[in-house]
Amino acid sequence: MSAKKSYILMGIKHSGKSTQGRFLATLLDCPLFDIDDVIQKNTGKSARQYYTDAGPVAFMAAEEAVCGKIAQTYADRQIVISTGGGICDNAPALNYLRPLGEFVYLQVPEEVACDRILKKATQLSDGTWKGLPAYINKMKPRDEKHVREIFSKFYASRTEIYSSIADIIVPMKGETKEDNYKNLQQALNL
Repeated sequence: MSAKKSYILMGIKHSGKSTQGRFLATLLDCPLFDIDDVIQKNTGKSARQYYTDAGPVAFMAAEEAVCGKIAQTYADRQIVISTGGGICDNAPALNYLRPLGEFVYLQVPEEVACDRILKKATQLSDGTWKGLPAYINKMKPRDEKHVREIFSKFYASRTEIYSSIADIIVPMKGETKEDNYKNLQQALNL
């Protein structure tokens, strides 16, 4: 008898992967693995800090190792995985996760995602930013409008990638977490 279907949640930063993952794992009464949390546990640094300190190659290697270990350990069990926003660029990690279950793309509207990013960011008196994702910060945004322009290009690229690899696309309409969870349940026929 085969294990029940597992779900791998993916999407851009602040699309609700961690929150929806917790809801879904509770409903299914199965383990939840938040890849960024596991990386933090393994490295002692947040995923963002590890990416900044170690660089993208080391971060992707850590992400791949986590995915490989989860795939090896839980191949025959139902689980929920909340991935980091950049996993769509990490083919080896995706290859580990693919046999486990369905890739579920939580597609949050561009404006909502950018608003969430800006809510956690602060522009300092010297014009630099604290709290922006590395892919935005490295472009040295001048102001909020520039942040939104950078994010818009990134969002378009990521949307295309996620849409191409997803088994299921679930619109996260920027409503409450609970409303979005109902959308997710409906899309997964749960």
